[in-house]
Amino acid sequence: MAAGLPYRYLNSYLKDRFGQRVQKITLDAGLTCPNRDGRVSTGGCLFCNARGSGTGAWGRGQDIPAQLEAGMARLSRRYGAARFIAYFQSFSNTYATWTTLRELYEAALTPPQVVGLAVGTRPDCLDDEVLDLLAGYARDRLVWLELGLQSAHDATLARLNRGHDAACFRQAALRAAARGLEVVAHVILGLPGEGPREMAATAEFLARLPVAGVKIHLLYVVKGSGLARLHEQGEYVCLTEDQYVSAAADFIERLPPRLVIHRLTGDPHAEELVAPAWCLDKFRVMNLIREEFARRGSRQGSRWEG
Repeated sequence: MAAGLPYRYLNSYLKDRFGQRVQKITLDAGLTCPNRDGRVSTGGCLFCNARGSGTGAWGRGQDIPAQLEAGMARLSRRYGAARFIAYFQSFSNTYATWTTLRELYEAALTPPQVVGLAVGTRPDCLDDEVLDLLAGYARDRLVWLELGLQSAHDATLARLNRGHDAACFRQAALRAAARGLEVVAHVILGLPGEGPREMAATAEFLARLPVAGVKIHLLYVVKGSGLARLHEQGEYVCLTEDQYVSAAADFIERLPPRLVIHRLTGDPHAEELVAPAWCLDKFRVMNLIREEFARRGSRQGSRWEG
């Protein structure tokens, strides 16, 4: 862990590994999701809108090399970064033919400034050929396989219309780790029907798996989502800032110290956000989480039973 931080944070991990600042470039490959195209469902997850978490760059005619070039220029100006990780974020980025995926990944890895690849996807979109393809890149590059879990509770996953269960995530993580891939789990705090006990159980579920990192998200409400309709009808109430800060600290205390914390809260587009307004100040939330650890006198792993 970096000096002064109560958890193993991503920026420090990357600087230790590469000896300099490394920034992620978000890429949109124009792919879709089996939870939208009818293979699993057509409605998508409860919290997701039609754009998903993407930028829409592919739909505006920007291919992967163009997105990379723009991202490297922007992040170089802003942070002075000279090394980058290509992050396929929008929708399910292993949900295409092997040939299509290889072309996309290799286009992203072509610039010499790109030192790593991060691929966001669902645990039910991972056949052996795709895992082997990613494992080949991992022999000489940093490769993160970012898998959406959200919750370890099957009742919650059904409520979210995820279309898979926790066992599916577990098997995907084991298969990926067996090939030497670094798995980054995505989880959401504040899900409908979940309280502190359920969120703690999700942390304990992850702590027993060969997961290298975790992204912790707040459940926020975006326009056009199923969650927005529930929120409008008064059937879903967002966590308060204080509740989220406490839940995030509780969660991290249960994670083994080896895990890298890739994200501490959500990062919504302001124009899409319905609620809660407080989550737009990401750095305030991050600081409050650090202050909560200081108040408790605890850190990552304090309540981990390894």
